[in-house]
Amino acid sequence: MKFIHAADIHLDSPLVGLQFYEGAPVEEIRGATRRALENLVELAAAEKVDFVLLAGDLYDGDWKDYNTGLFLASQMSRLREEGIRAFVISGNHDAASQITKHLRMPDNVKTLSVRNPESVHIEDLGLAIHGQGYAARAVTDDLAGGYPLATPHHFNIGLLHTSLDGREGHESYAPTSVGSLLSKGYDYWALGHVHAREIVREEPWVVFPGNLQGRHIRETGPKGCMLVEEQDGRIVRVEHRELDVMRWAVAVVDAGRAARGDDVIDAAIKVLKKAVKENNEMPLAVRVEIMGATKAHRELLANPERWKSELRAVATDISGGTMWLEKIRFATREAAGTTLGAKSEALVELMSAVDGLSTNADLVSAAVEALGDLHEKLPHELKSGDEAIRLDDPETVKRAAEGVRQVLMERILAGGVEL
Repeated sequence: MKFIHAADIHLDSPLVGLQFYEGAPVEEIRGATRRALENLVELAAAEKVDFVLLAGDLYDGDWKDYNTGLFLASQMSRLREEGIRAFVISGNHDAASQITKHLRMPDNVKTLSVRNPESVHIEDLGLAIHGQGYAARAVTDDLAGGYPLATPHHFNIGLLHTSLDGREGHESYAPTSVGSLLSKGYDYWALGHVHAREIVREEPWVVFPGNLQGRHIRETGPKGCMLVEEQDGRIVRVEHRELDVMRWAVAVVDAGRAARGDDVIDAAIKVLKKAVKENNEMPLAVRVEIMGATKAHRELLANPERWKSELRAVATDISGGTMWLEKIRFATREAAGTTLGAKSEALVELMSAVDGLSTNADLVSAAVEALGDLHEKLPHELKSGDEAIRLDDPETVKRAAEGVRQVLMERILAGGVEL
């Protein structure tokens, strides 16, 4: 028996950070999640799998129109033509969609109940699949606790959309523990919700396949599904297969040896070429971070737009136009022994004061408290999701202090501020 385990397709989700990038292929970006799903269907057909498991978040919330659902239905029909069944549970984003409640899928698709745990038995495969979807967006109960014990003399799979015992960057939905999962006696737990691929444990297998297509800079690296093979009641292969059509990466450039801005660009070229090679020369969105104590610090901050333009130009040259710099961040500092001339004493004092905000725990706590009222007044949509504004998070204050430092340094070193 062979099957595919996938999750978090987020069909027609926008890829955050590239929509307004001049020269980026907007239509290709918008269609990335669709093409990744097409790749999944093609893989299922090529591998002649017996079935596909989709562990929640097929959609990205409510649709603008029916085209999103119709596209999914067409891909499920392609599976039916290959004699492949699909077993689906809804996740938190699916529960937010109203249209999904009224669109019928092809008859090879079985969507498990959202009211109670449901078990499906496929006797010709000796298979039992157990699962429950989300009836509402925020499910805080331990759904897995209500799943039945394993069906005797069957290969048992648990299908669950969960944060498990907590995963960074993900809402605590349908929380449970590995111990609770193991108590059911299943052979494989097909999980969803966490977008980073993770094999939590083996024998029995507890697996997050990650999402099908990276959607923003916090979802870097290869994305896809798990191809699983069973023989005589035991899993003999669990293999990740890449299905994404474009990637996200963070390129850290060490500017420590650079004496001038041009040296930094040369160092960046090497890092960007490596990123292209590591990602099989596929379309790539990159966040560049220039780091380190460097003699080029003042030159970079005196005219940052020039150096950003230089970096974007070399990215285009390296990739032939298939690499885009999602963001460029200068986080350099003066190299030891660098002189600042007449402004030295006042500048050092000012920078020390700003640095104190991000390094002094008491000051950070005071800033968080001061921002508390403003945080409460923010609209809900700005406080949730992948790009949430978290004024109640000390890390937000630290990043803001770093931004203030950079702006001040730029203006001072460019001669725009008298000290």
